Amino acid sequence: MSSSRSQVYTDAGVNIEAGNDLVSQIKSIVATTHTAGVLSNIGSFGGLFRPNISGMKDPILVASTDGVGTKLKLAFEFDKHDTVGIDLVAMSVNDILVQGAKPLFFLDYFACSKLDVKKAKNVIEGIAEGCRQSACTLLGGETAEMPGMYSEEDYDLAGFCVGIVDNDTLVDGSKIKNDDVIIGIQSSGVHSNGYSLVRKIFAQSGAKKDDIFPGTDNTFAEVLLEPTIIYVECLKAIMRDIEIKGMVHVTGGGFYDNIPRVLPNLAVAEINFGSWDIPPVFTWLKEQGNLSWPEMLQIFNSGIGYILIVDKESASKTLEMLHAVNMKAWEIGKITTKNADDEEAVKINF
Repeated sequence: MSSSRSQVYTDAGVNIEAGNDLVSQIKSIVATTHTAGVLSNIGSFGGLFRPNISGMKDPILVASTDGVGTKLKLAFEFDKHDTVGIDLVAMSVNDILVQGAKPLFFLDYFACSKLDVKKAKNVIEGIAEGCRQSACTLLGGETAEMPGMYSEEDYDLAGFCVGIVDNDTLVDGSKIKNDDVIIGIQSSGVHSNGYSLVRKIFAQSGAKKDDIFPGTDNTFAEVLLEPTIIYVECLKAIMRDIEIKGMVHVTGGGFYDNIPRVLPNLAVAEINFGSWDIPPVFTWLKEQGNLSWPEMLQIFNSGIGYILIVDKESASKTLEMLHAVNMKAWEIGKITTKNADDEEAVKINF
């Protein structure tokens, strides 16, 4: 591109050449995520994808969109940008997985005031890693440089995922019944919710990013920016071999707001607190923030990032299959029937 033609836009604060440089640097990164359905290359106006629906009687598309939230503010503060892209993918692919969908492709939106090519490339490398972890194609994206919209060092992220599921294998919670078993799968830490409170507690604690986090061998920066686990691959065989009646991605709203989203009327999820390992980050947040465990379970995942509901005959095999792929999981409760005294659909036995 002629520098003279683009100079007037550069003078206004938008660097077209930097944007083109970023695209050229990430082409090979994006290519590592491509699956057989991809029909277009990065740079097209729209991404083309041909889904494989062979063997499906009644294919249904499932879509989700999300961001990373104020976890990004810690990425800015710690100047660490290589993991938030994984979080971005995780938040959407884990959501569509709840309904039994296999992710097909992902689109990202990166917005900033002034484009820093190195920083943006680090973020997109993380997005590509998240796509590889979920066997999902990074089909396209948008980089928007908007002077004056954001602080100069900041950026924002949004992600969009489309997946597919056969109607016969759609997981919608309708088959959940009394005495079904609730299995909790480990989280890697805080994941991507509750960070407005995390940031407040961190600031008040006086800790520094390079200090060792209590109870771990890692720094505060590493623990607080630990990326969200993507559960797609670890559940692939289980979804094939075991009837999963309900699944929950434990995000904002914790146990109390997310579990009821998959429960049929009159069903109650009875959770036995202490039946799983709680990572040190949550104990620290509770103590530093002077919070109760009910408050923690309303805000954070508190060590359980994903939940499966299966019949009791399948519980042991489900746990064995999760442990076989090095995923910690526990039987954390069961489904009961709501009675006149039950005000909520989630009952936690402390």
